[in-house]
Amino acid sequence: MRSVKIPLAAAAIAALVLAGCGTTNERTSDSPQAGASKSCKGADGKYTIGMSQANVAEPYRQRMDDDIKAAAATVPQFEVKFADAAQDNAKQVADVENYITQQIDLLIISPNEAKPLTAVVKKAYDKGIPVVVLDRKVEGDAYTGFIGGDNVQIGTEAGKYIAEKLLPDGGNVVELKGLAGATPQAERHEGFLAGIKGNPKVKVIAAASGDWLREKGQAQMDALLKANPKIDVVYSHNDPMAEGAYLAAKAVGREKEMKFTGIDALPIPSGGIKAVEQGRLSATFTYPTNGKEAIAAAKKILVDCGTIEKSQTLPTRLIDASNAAKIYAEENPTG
Repeated sequence: MRSVKIPLAAAAIAALVLAGCGTTNERTSDSPQAGASKSCKGADGKYTIGMSQANVAEPYRQRMDDDIKAAAATVPQFEVKFADAAQDNAKQVADVENYITQQIDLLIISPNEAKPLTAVVKKAYDKGIPVVVLDRKVEGDAYTGFIGGDNVQIGTEAGKYIAEKLLPDGGNVVELKGLAGATPQAERHEGFLAGIKGNPKVKVIAAASGDWLREKGQAQMDALLKANPKIDVVYSHNDPMAEGAYLAAKAVGREKEMKFTGIDALPIPSGGIKAVEQGRLSATFTYPTNGKEAIAAAKKILVDCGTIEKSQTLPTRLIDASNAAKIYAEENPTG
């Protein structure tokens, strides 16, 4: 990458016009909106994007990578590199450091945990690399834009569904949480408590962390079943853990005693929509992968020389037995 020398006055104008894509100067911490270091060459340019994924063990995250790859294939100027942190904060920091060394043109990152990834994301941003954060947040505001669902709202909708539809007369709920330190975990828990507040007869009797993984969700549910003779609903922070909980309950003949709910609603054969359609889950809530939107943001920054919103929130919707088959068909029009 070559530096482009331009007069100071012109540089100041360029920084204003090309915020998010423009000059060769590093950002300073007290001037976070100064432009990025990579020159925006428009439609004639070629751009390398680094995607840093928290892990690909979760089907949701593999789908996110797949959606990014598919969207990027429609932008001939883009080459996307992928790195899998495998739920290891230190590895994800090293992955981003490697991208910085490679002088990528834009970073897309879905952080494993917020706090451990904040400093290296800020380092990339301060060096003038536009940063698009997906799904899980970092601390502070040293990034170009965040794209994700409203996890508090999703948790609230799940809580209301359980309190009003599944347990209108009250009952016992166990909560399977995601990875501690990941912002969706805290937000889905917070929203859920707000959602069930209107029905004081709904009681959360136990909780455990399944780290977003089906196998760990199944193991945690096995322990919860042994400790709790009466469980009416399992509220899971994602569909794989909900499926794991269902399998644990089925293994001891208790799956018909309780209802299971999840979040993600991936439109794939092993995803949450099919689990609802086939009766294992009572409901799930859509959680967009943000892949298509991330590439649209990258195109706007790098090719169009534009700016993006600091925060873009994508909507959710309830999937239950009444609409699961219809929505799955809509999401898979070719079958």
